[in-house]
Amino acid sequence: MHNYIDLNWKSWLEVDPNSDFPIQNIPFGVFTYKGKRPSIASRIGNWVIDLSAMERHGYFSNLELEDYSFFHSKCLNPFIAKGKEITNKVRYRIAEVFEQFNAELKNNAEARKQILLKIEEVEMLMPVKVGDYTDFYSSIEHATNVGKMFRDPDNALLPNWKHIPVGYHGRSSSIVVSGTPIYRPKGQTKSDTESSPSYGPSRLMDFELEMAFITGKKTKLGEQVNIDNAEEYIFGLVIFNDLSARDIQKWEYVPLGPFLGKNFGSVISPWIVTLEALSPFKVEGPKQEPAVLPYLNIEGAHNLDVNLEVGLEPENSEETTVCQSNMKYLYWSMAQQLAHHTVNGCNINVGDMYASGTISGPTEDSYGSMLELSWKGTKPLKLKDGSERKFIQDNDTVVMRAYAKKNNLRIGFGEVSTKILPAK
Repeated sequence: MHNYIDLNWKSWLEVDPNSDFPIQNIPFGVFTYKGKRPSIASRIGNWVIDLSAMERHGYFSNLELEDYSFFHSKCLNPFIAKGKEITNKVRYRIAEVFEQFNAELKNNAEARKQILLKIEEVEMLMPVKVGDYTDFYSSIEHATNVGKMFRDPDNALLPNWKHIPVGYHGRSSSIVVSGTPIYRPKGQTKSDTESSPSYGPSRLMDFELEMAFITGKKTKLGEQVNIDNAEEYIFGLVIFNDLSARDIQKWEYVPLGPFLGKNFGSVISPWIVTLEALSPFKVEGPKQEPAVLPYLNIEGAHNLDVNLEVGLEPENSEETTVCQSNMKYLYWSMAQQLAHHTVNGCNINVGDMYASGTISGPTEDSYGSMLELSWKGTKPLKLKDGSERKFIQDNDTVVMRAYAKKNNLRIGFGEVSTKILPAK
């Protein structure tokens, strides 16, 4: 069996032409239905496909696997750990079953009833158990903007920035799935006009528009991932809203970097879109000057042309699009991030998550954070309801979307949505 899903295939399920989830996507997630035990799933159009039910009905028996237990797990880690040879076979088999001329499930009403659920009937859960989480700082536009605001406009980038993919280890326990509300954090802050710090709710709540990848292979302590096969270790991607309390962060970050200003909540989209589904959208990244060291040097197309957007929705009002960016702007690719992460022998595990850092583009409407969009609060954003925003207010909902489009093929991630609640 080959694992290539034909770009011309259509499904016998009804799929809107503008859906993020055509038969060529076949992402993976975890859901619960009417409070039942969580189950792993895929999606076509607005249909959630219960993979444990597909397995029970024998639709994967032709794969001749030694072990089928991962279909009945409460998270995707055991499935991802099987490796790409098996996960790609499963993806292909799902697409095959739902291909428009395949009648094996289409004509089995009893099985269909148990396998297919409408998206609005289910609750989507965290798709993976995240062991470790790293946040990079890989957008040159974002790093330059922040450097101009807080450092020296003439020397916005720190001396190391064009030589290493800068990153820090964050906290995985507060990574949650789309739909989870986040309370405004409290902490210490100190403005430039105050002589000493004070304690209270953050006044400068922000989103950060990021994408994150999930590793599908583990390494042993002391091993490093070679740049040329780094993508073999990447299972798939999610949208990542890395919420930030800018005033808490500003006071605390010297000398050890982000801490309480970043670890109170990061929100991901529920569907992991595989690297294979995104392969038609690979593009070359920005030219890297000066030349990077050999262990980071990689030729060819290793960035992704994925459109990104952020909407801000005040309570009881309509959403305003505040930012449109693209993943192709990243200066450091995912392969470079992972190669650098492990060059010192740091071991990685299945299910670890690696965020890109804020993805800003070259124009003011493509900046990936409120800090940049309002330029540190000096240029308030006008929303559709007439109100203004310098940063996120209580009861605002942040919605991020991501999709790639080329010719007639559209592969997307759906959305990640989170409401900011007043501080507890």
